[in-house]
Amino acid sequence: MVNKEIKIKGAVLMNVLIVGANGQIGQHLVDVLKEEGKHTPIAFVRKEEQVKAFEDKGVEARLGDLEDTVDSIKERMTDIDAVVFTAGSGGSTGYDKTLLIDLDGAVKTVEATKASGIDRFVMVSAFQADDRDKWNADMKPYFVAKHFADMWLMDSSLTYTIIRPGMLENEESIGKVLASDSMTDPDTYSIPRVDVAKVIAESLENKATYKKAFDLVTGKDEIEEALNKL
Repeated sequence: MVNKEIKIKGAVLMNVLIVGANGQIGQHLVDVLKEEGKHTPIAFVRKEEQVKAFEDKGVEARLGDLEDTVDSIKERMTDIDAVVFTAGSGGSTGYDKTLLIDLDGAVKTVEATKASGIDRFVMVSAFQADDRDKWNADMKPYFVAKHFADMWLMDSSLTYTIIRPGMLENEESIGKVLASDSMTDPDTYSIPRVDVAKVIAESLENKATYKKAFDLVTGKDEIEEALNKL
């Protein structure tokens, strides 16, 4: 592994592989990490034109496909210190892709991370994916995929954080959130995508989030404060 002993203002500098970097949260996360300057974002994408787009922005990108083998995914993890999984099949695909990407793609990424000797893993899941009684009936296959991918990660030996954001919005950053492992009747069930990215960035080295899974919506606490309450 690389950069484990390099520190900036007390923080460990990590190479962070963002699986699903071309998605909306992934793109925000790349920008947040670049702006903060503490960790180096590395994009995992599935199209050549996406590789070029990130390289044009000065971001290293690696071409890969979550429908490939574990070994193929592992090959993209050279010199990586932390993995963020924020990939998804998207609303325009069928539930076959939900199974292949949101479930099996996530599981294979966990397996590849373990096989690479990487310990830190952040998963972007879905709001209340842990509670079957609260799943939207029309989206039940999606919640099933997220639920069991999360369980697989929790049963691994990795130092994980599972973030379950509420309804995602393309709004400006509010910068204040509510994070809870058991959320009931929050003021809002939504959150800007950019704030999810900021929570991921803060979670990377915030030990209060280690081995934790939590729902996330807009709230009243600054991000670091909210995470420290977990």
